[in-house]
This record gives sequence, C-alpha cells and structure tokens, in this order.
Amino acid sequence: MRRSYRVAILGATGAVGTELLQLLESRQFPISELRLLASPRSSGSTLPFMGEQVPVQVVEESSFQGIDLVLASAGGSTSKVWAPKAVAAGAVVVDNSSAFRMDPQVPLVVPEVNPQAAAAHQGIIANPNCTTILMTVVVWPLHQVQPVRRIVAATYQSASGAGARAMEEVKTQARAILADEPPKAEIFPYPLAFNLFPHNSKLNPQGYCEEEMKMVNETRKIFGTEEIRITATCVRVPVLRAHSEAINLEFEAPFSVKQAEELLSQAPGVKLVQDWEANYFPMPIEASGLDEVLVGRIRQDISHPCGLELWLSGDQIRKGAALNAVQIAELLISQKLVGQKHKPPGEQQPAHSSL
Repeated sequence: MRRSYRVAILGATGAVGTELLQLLESRQFPISELRLLASPRSSGSTLPFMGEQVPVQVVEESSFQGIDLVLASAGGSTSKVWAPKAVAAGAVVVDNSSAFRMDPQVPLVVPEVNPQAAAAHQGIIANPNCTTILMTVVVWPLHQVQPVRRIVAATYQSASGAGARAMEEVKTQARAILADEPPKAEIFPYPLAFNLFPHNSKLNPQGYCEEEMKMVNETRKIFGTEEIRITATCVRVPVLRAHSEAINLEFEAPFSVKQAEELLSQAPGVKLVQDWEANYFPMPIEASGLDEVLVGRIRQDISHPCGLELWLSGDQIRKGAALNAVQIAELLISQKLVGQKHKPPGEQQPAHSSL
C-alpha cells in the first residue's frame, strides 16, 4: 500500500505557493494531510485543493508538529526562522529561498542533474535560483559528454521572479503607458513595462549583482566543481512569467552542433525547439505553463573552435521554482529520505564538502 505524507506549504498564498498546490494535485502527490501556512495578512483565506477549499493558517511554533514534509516559498528571512523549527519537529524542508543554498551542510538539488545529493540532507534541501535551474538542466547533459570549461550567460528575466505583485505591476504600468499616463514603480525600482534594466539585486565591489553571483556559485555547487569559469549578466525584461537565457559554452574540446542537438532532444526536462527556415526558437510566451525547459538556436561559436551558443526559455514559477521543489519531494519519497529525525543545520558538525 502506498504511503501518504503530511505536507505543509509555507508561503502558500504567493505565486510559487499556489503553483506548488496545483502541482501537488496534478501530479497526485500522496498527501494524507495538508497545511497551508502564511503570514497573518492571509489569515481567513482559503485555497482550492482536490475539490475543496483549504483554510490558510498563520504560521506559528506548533504549525509543524506531525508534519513529514515542508515546501517553503516564503523568502529567505522567513525560512531562516521557520525551517530549523520544522526540522526540529521532525519534518524535511525543501526550501525555495536563498537562505541555505550555499550552506555546505545543505544539498542544492536539481533532480535532472544531481539527484544523488539529496541523500546527504540533514533536514533541509535547497531549491536553486530559477536562472540556475533552467541553465543547469540544459548544460548538464552536454557537460557529461564533454566537460564545460567556461559559461557566459545573459539572462532575460520575467517579472514573476519578484512575485505576483510584480506581475500585476507590469500590467498596470502597461495600461498606464498605453493611456499616455506616467507608469508608477513600487515593486521594482523603475518601470518595467515597455522597458528593461539590469537586475536590481545588490551589487558587489566587482560590479556583479547578487542574481549573477547566484548563477556562478550555485552552478559550481550543483555540478560539484569549482573549476568551471562562469560569468553572467542578468536583466529584467517586460515578460510575465518565463525567463530566457543566452548561453555561451566553452568546452575542453570541439563539440559538434549535431551531437548537442541529439543529446538535448533526449535530455530529461528539456525540449528542443528550433526551425531554422522559419527563424523559430524558444520564446517565453510558449514556455509559460510548461514543465520542460525549451532550448534551441544551437550553433557553433564562430569566435572559438570549442564553443557552442544556445538559447533557452523556461517557466520561472514552474521549473524555475515550484516544479523543481515538488520533484525534489518526489525524489525524497522514492529514496525513502522522509521520516528520518534530523538536527537543523548549525546544531551538528559540518559535513565534509568536495567543493
């Protein structure tokens, strides 16, 4: 008989939280009890699940008692407070924030890339950043055949990365501009409708923003090597919910376009989309709502004999966040890694890391 699990979603009313709920239902995740947790401002609201309206509860100390699995999508500061409490109560936490990603005790997992890392969890598993997930799913099958030496990434990131309110802000700004009225910016520092700007996360002394450094550091951790040279330029664009990325790869030896196409056409979580005669390649409007990362326009880098260029689009809310978290949860169940008692990070000796 298939076992069912007691599941909590922390941050249930946000864009990723509601997507988690839909995915748990559509993928028939084995749930015996579901708790929807959020901040006090969501108290009294309900969300649909399996034909019923499930009440949203205010998260508190007792929220995780008896829970097997927590899917957290409530932001880093919230996760730092509640994830250790959930682990202490006996749950395993799959956290979508940046709070634990670079903690050497916490696995950073993309199931199509490094599923084996999940077995080393000590109560918390981190979901990587959306841009990192989309890129690694596509690059990993190539890296397995011919090691990548250098990655140059340029991202075109949708409003959904900043949440549901940001998506609504872009719509409101677009209506204002079309009515010849000045657009107002509250979520973003500048109007995003009919505009674009470099990612607005904090800059380091080298001029790289936090989003760009996430791609650098997280990719190295997921791939299990510090040897790959990575640089990125992240840009916000007026798209609602799917990110796109232009990726330049330098390999140790020449990599044929045909072989790359064959590998990516069979890679898990990837869909090859390219029609050269029609100049038709992945687009965010077509990637929205899909599980797969769309990849195409694979071509030889004319500036380097060992280089390939490719273009991808993927749903930021889905594979870039919620779907990856649910896939991690499914992986944990398949490997019987839920239901074990663990101490939260910080209460034990650090695990040895190969990074």
